[in-house]
Amino acid sequence: MEQCKLCENYTLSETIAENHLAKYDYPWEVLPHIKDIILEIGATLSEETYEKTGENVWIAKSARVAQSASITGPCIIGENTGVRHCAFIRGNALVGNGCVIGN
Repeated sequence: MEQCKLCENYTLSETIAENHLAKYDYPWEVLPHIKDIILEIGATLSEETYEKTGENVWIAKSARVAQSASITGPCIIGENTGVRHCAFIRGNALVGNGCVIGN
C-alpha cells in the first residue's frame, strides 16, 4: 500500500494545493474535499496572475482557452495551460501549470 501514497506518486511542491494535499496519505482521501480546497485556494489567488471568469472559475491569464471549451466551477486552470477546442471540464478540477486539456 506504500506505493499508493500521495508522496510516492506526486511531487506536491509542484502544485498550488501542496499544503492541502499534504494532510492526506492517499489520493482517494482528497476527493471528498477537493471542492473546498479549490474554493479556498481560489479566494487567495493573485488578480495579477488569475482572472475569475465565472462562478468559482479561476483561469491564469497566461492560459489559452478555446472559445468552444466548457468549464464549470469550481475550477482552477494553471499558468501556461492550454484548454483546447471542445474540451469539457465539469467542476471540482484543479488543473496544474503547463497542462494540455483536450486534443
